[in-house]
Amino acid sequence: MDESKSEFKLPGFRFHPTEEELLNFYLKKAIFGKFLRTDIIGFLNIYNHHPRELPGMAKIGEREWYFFVPRDIRHGSGGRPKRTTQNGFWKATGSDRKIVSMSDPKKMLGLKKTLVFYERRAPRPLKTDWVMNEYRLPDSCSLPKDIVLCKIYRKATSLKVLEQRAAAMEEEILKVEAPMATDAVSFCVQIDERNAVFNQENEDILEVEEKYFDATGISRERKTSPNLVLPHVKVNLAELQVPTYSMDWTQDSFWTQLCSPWLENLTTLASECAQFLNYTS
Repeated sequence: MDESKSEFKLPGFRFHPTEEELLNFYLKKAIFGKFLRTDIIGFLNIYNHHPRELPGMAKIGEREWYFFVPRDIRHGSGGRPKRTTQNGFWKATGSDRKIVSMSDPKKMLGLKKTLVFYERRAPRPLKTDWVMNEYRLPDSCSLPKDIVLCKIYRKATSLKVLEQRAAAMEEEILKVEAPMATDAVSFCVQIDERNAVFNQENEDILEVEEKYFDATGISRERKTSPNLVLPHVKVNLAELQVPTYSMDWTQDSFWTQLCSPWLENLTTLASECAQFLNYTS
């Protein structure tokens, strides 16, 4: 078994160094390549991971986790380090604080920067409980490596803050769902308007058909006949002219043929033949 790992599991042991120890002992040794026999703090680019993944990657820690992190300096933005991740970004709170020696308050050991992790990107980032204290040696020092020491921990959140975050998330959900609901209502209104127009057109067509049937004298039974072919009924109702019919049936050509003298003679002849047959029988 590895002795270095077994030492970290000793009962009652907790790694909780002071800020002076972090700067003057651990960070200095890592920068100048003077590694300890027991590798307590490991090297990791924390900006490639979400903060909740970091506790499982630390070599030691229960509530606080420590990492040596190489700084990625952006040359085009005033030399500031890049602290964005795939899931969000680390945002600094306030200015850097000087860390001085307890034995000699005039001696500055380094600087401390406090950052908070925000999920997502602008314009609506979401603040989380993850906090980072970044320790670095003074900028005036000439260092062979640009390395900082980061302490990651999760700040306790009050119930009031949790309620405010829940309300903010609910407000965002409502803003997303509101346009969808508006679109649905608009679609239903369009459907109702189209149905109303369609029903009105059907009523107009039925009215035109009724006037056409009345004008042409087509019987009620023939209206439902599948062989009946109607003319184009999409006409202007005002332009529909209903013809008038005379009640004098003698003026009708078809009735005149039925009442011709030839038909009267034929009827008389048929009657005489019937009488003759009855007489002979």
